[in-house]
Amino acid sequence: MCGTVLHAEGPYLGKFDAVALLPPPPVLGCAEDKADRDETFAVYSARTQADVARAHAEHRFDVFVFEPEIGAFFTKARLPRTAALFAEVGVEKEVPIRESKAFWNRPRPYVYDPARFTHPADHETNSSYPSGHSAGGTVYAELLAQLFPQKRDAILAKGRLIGWTRIEAGVHTPADIFAGRVLGQALAREFLRNPAFQADLAAARVEIEAAKAK
Repeated sequence: MCGTVLHAEGPYLGKFDAVALLPPPPVLGCAEDKADRDETFAVYSARTQADVARAHAEHRFDVFVFEPEIGAFFTKARLPRTAALFAEVGVEKEVPIRESKAFWNRPRPYVYDPARFTHPADHETNSSYPSGHSAGGTVYAELLAQLFPQKRDAILAKGRLIGWTRIEAGVHTPADIFAGRVLGQALAREFLRNPAFQADLAAARVEIEAAKAK
């Protein structure tokens, strides 16, 4: 991937205000917050070992986690330009995610209620709202659906599952996941508005078609 040339000038995203986009999370300790955390505990309590394994596997993920939905050719080695494009997306999406998490500083389920959430699938040092996994899974899915429209349903379902898995893991609540999906959809729209991104997406499409032909 070294030396792969993408857009010529600057990042794809301009100033993006995730705090203005999203509603605030439920007030800590209120009835809505309690219901949100109770639902999280119900899902967490019913999780299977397969759910936990998936959460571990997707704790750190990139766009190639979608390979089962897309096809065996969808690998970093075969698609260096596509990999570079989505690596840039991955870097840029983190800025609004970090800013919004820092602004709301909502405690994660296992931080707020350690007596119930005794075995979260992982431990994060940042806050809960919005879910970065949910936002990332959504933005990757929405952009991949542009490249693979015939596989759109399966790709979007995987994007949703990446977020849902974080509830099973005991590290996010449904409110966090839904907010992440809204943020991810908005970020995808912003990427797609950018002419440099569209040019690089077109180049990725050419690379993908060549890989599929082989």
